[in-house]
Amino acid sequence: MRSVILDTVSKAILPLVLLFAIYLLLRGHNAPGGGFIAGVMAGIILATQYIAFGDEYGQKIFGINYRDLLAVGLLIAVSTGIGSMLFDYPFLTSEFWELDLPFFHEVEIASAGFFDIGVFLVVVGGIMTIVSTLRR
Repeated sequence: MRSVILDTVSKAILPLVLLFAIYLLLRGHNAPGGGFIAGVMAGIILATQYIAFGDEYGQKIFGINYRDLLAVGLLIAVSTGIGSMLFDYPFLTSEFWELDLPFFHEVEIASAGFFDIGVFLVVVGGIMTIVSTLRR
């Protein structure tokens, strides 16, 4: 028997938690936060969707293979570290660039941000792979 309260609450807070997870992901290389905690938050809220509505709903809404998401995240994180070695810097050395965007003005882009995105995808993919496997 499904809980109406869990169904309602999980649908209501999904966009808010995902937005906060993206906020944590984007501010992670300059302040506390980053890919891991953002991935945990996103993974937990997506897991509540699976628990509340079942596998069919989750596959219909999200429609991705979480093992592939995990692999892509791992590839991004490792290639970020190896990329610095190609330019004779130590593994995972971060580089910064400044872009002048019309609405945001000067925006700092760091290679550590790409590493955080990889970690985010690994954590979300790992959590969702575990949840979808345990649901079967």
